[in-house]
Amino acid sequence: MMRSYRIYAEFIKGLWKQNPVLVQLLGMCPTLAITNSAINGFSMGMAVTFVLVCSGIVISSFRKLIPREVRIATFTIIIASFVTVIDYIMKANFPAISKALGPYVPLIVVNCIILGRQEAFTSKNPPLASLADALGMGLGFTGTLIILGSIRELLGSGSIFGYQVLGSSFTPWVIMILPPGAFLTLGILIGLINVLSHSKIVTRRG
Repeated sequence: MMRSYRIYAEFIKGLWKQNPVLVQLLGMCPTLAITNSAINGFSMGMAVTFVLVCSGIVISSFRKLIPREVRIATFTIIIASFVTVIDYIMKANFPAISKALGPYVPLIVVNCIILGRQEAFTSKNPPLASLADALGMGLGFTGTLIILGSIRELLGSGSIFGYQVLGSSFTPWVIMILPPGAFLTLGILIGLINVLSHSKIVTRRG
C-alpha cells in the first residue's frame, strides 16, 4: 500500500506541485520558442516525455554500474541516443512537425529538465519510481506546452490545433504568435499558479 502511494506521489508531483515549467522554470528555451501553436507544444512535449522516460529507465536500471566520476557524461550519451531515435522518427513520419520544431528536437539533449531529473532522482531510485517520476514530469511539461500553445494560437490566429474556433469577425492578436506573446502568456500562467498555490496554503493554515 505504502509503495503504491509513493509511486502515485512521484507521478503526481510533476503535474502540479513540481511542474517543470510553471514551478521549477526549467526548459524555457523550447517552451518559449515553439509554443506558437498547440500542435507544436504537444509534439515537443511528447518528444521530451519519450526521452525522459526511456533514458530514465535505462539509467535507473544501471545506476549502480555507472561510476560517479563519469555519470554526467554517461547520462548525456544515453539521453542523446534516445533523442536521435525520436528525431529520426519525427523526420520520417511527421516531416511538417519536425520542420516546424527545427533544431529544438536535437537540443533536447541539453534540456535541463531531462539531465536534471537523471541527476536528482533517477540515478538514486529504482526503475518503477523513476518511471513514475519521468511520466509525471513529462506529462506536466507537455500539458503546460499545450495550454501555452493553445492560448497563443487561439488569440494569434483564432484556432486551436489548426481548427478554426473564432469567427471571421475576430481580429487576431499578432503579438501572440511572436516571441513577446510567449513571455506574456507564460508570465500570466506562472502568476496564476502562484496565486492558486498561495491561496491553498492560506486556506490550509486557516
